[in-house]
Amino acid sequence: MPLTRGRIGGYDSERLAFGFTMMHGDQEIECQISDAAMDELAGTRGTPSLARQAQFIALRDAIEMIASDIFDSGPFVKGATIRIFTKHVSKERS
Repeated sequence: MPLTRGRIGGYDSERLAFGFTMMHGDQEIECQISDAAMDELAGTRGTPSLARQAQFIALRDAIEMIASDIFDSGPFVKGATIRIFTKHVSKERS
């Protein structure tokens, strides 16, 4: 079952990642996408942290599809965070 859209979390400057949630029925799943993965998806490099939310919104459909694919591809541990890295984006683009 594909995940559905949740809420936008925001930028984490310590992890260099943007947080968001997806829903699996009524269960909220924490997700993150790394800066490098978002830039890879956008075909750019070095996006300033202040522009990450706008970048996330522009790429939201593709990012959420990748998160859902990761969730569907294997066993999910309750309470775990789905993390999207460049390897996931490269795989998705090929």
